[in-house]
Amino acid sequence: MSESPVHRLGLGQGTALFVGAVLGPGVLALPHLAAAAAGPSSILAWAVLLALSVPVALTFAALGARHPDGGGVAAFAARAFGRRVSAVVGLWFYAAVPVGVLAGALIGGDYVASAAGLGRTGTLAIAAGLLAAAFAANHGGLRLSGGVQLALVALLAALLVAAVCAAGPHVRADAFTPFAPHGAAGIAHAAGVLFFAFAGWEAASHLSADFADGRLLRRATVLTLVIVGALYLGLAVTVTGVLGERAASSPVPLTLLLDAGIGSAARPVTAGVALALSFVAMNTYIAGGARLGAALSRDGVLPRRWGPPPSASGTPHRPLAVMAVLTGALTAAVVLGGVGLDPLMRATSACLAAVTVVGMASAARLFAGRARAAAWAATAFTAVVLLSCGWYLLVPAGVALLVVPAVLAVPAALSRRGTRA
Repeated sequence: MSESPVHRLGLGQGTALFVGAVLGPGVLALPHLAAAAAGPSSILAWAVLLALSVPVALTFAALGARHPDGGGVAAFAARAFGRRVSAVVGLWFYAAVPVGVLAGALIGGDYVASAAGLGRTGTLAIAAGLLAAAFAANHGGLRLSGGVQLALVALLAALLVAAVCAAGPHVRADAFTPFAPHGAAGIAHAAGVLFFAFAGWEAASHLSADFADGRLLRRATVLTLVIVGALYLGLAVTVTGVLGERAASSPVPLTLLLDAGIGSAARPVTAGVALALSFVAMNTYIAGGARLGAALSRDGVLPRRWGPPPSASGTPHRPLAVMAVLTGALTAAVVLGGVGLDPLMRATSACLAAVTVVGMASAARLFAGRARAAAWAATAFTAVVLLSCGWYLLVPAGVALLVVPAVLAVPAALSRRGTRA
């Protein structure tokens, strides 16, 4: 008789972890990118995505409660559609890692360069330093504790609350006019990049086995929706109402908000928080990407020579080196091409949105009754967001097409496992 699992997560811990999965350094730059796309009407894009996140988050929570599995969306896709679809989902994640890691480095670089009075060259130099530090830390086997990561996420949340509260009295009605300078197309364009801020709900599936029961998981999901929604909407309204046109032109909107509320003394604090959060996020994604590469190599989706077993330290060095080369090549292309943060965030959002659509479709296939109807609704909502990514849909489409031979080589015997609920 096997022992029952040790359930470590209560409601408070689970909610903190979920908030940490959704919040990240991206929120430091997204208000600027959304304002540049849609002007004041970017608030509508924030609100719509928050509303659409409700069925998505609850569906992920239901998946985690019914089919606990640390493999996340790829595991659900394997259960619903087979290992070949699961392989494509894994490759979308893998392709998003170098792009998202570089975006995180540039966000940290922007905030530090702004505080120090440096220009674009300073931003790039700081970003390069962050990338080198994150890859070196992973090569050496450095792992930040969950407590450290949660403390930094709590610091980010406190900084957002402080910025909103300090800048709130400075909101001006005239800053909201003209409300939609780029029309409905601008709002859709803003939604395409803002999906970056709403990725992470699949964390419920990874942590589901650590809850005592599904009810706690669902309650943690609902609390996370409330907390994240309040933070995002408060930030969107104050950025627009206080900064006006500057929201669309400055890559460091949180610094400008704190400047308006408490003065320039907040600049080094904001820069330090942005630097720490960027490093933590990059460290985590690089570690996950290297292990994902090793797993995909093991399964024959990527070249097998990329993914030997991890070393004694637990670090898969060769997949890590491949990830470093891919990120370095992308960084060189971005620098030489003068590419900004916006395309990187949109490319990452397109891959993550594609993964989420497959996750919701997996739930629709595995569930029955009202749960299936809710999952189909979440699939449709997320598909609309995916379409808002526009030309950036070529990124996940291109990844899928490039690896068709490898995906078809995944043995059919490894296809569907499990049954519908």
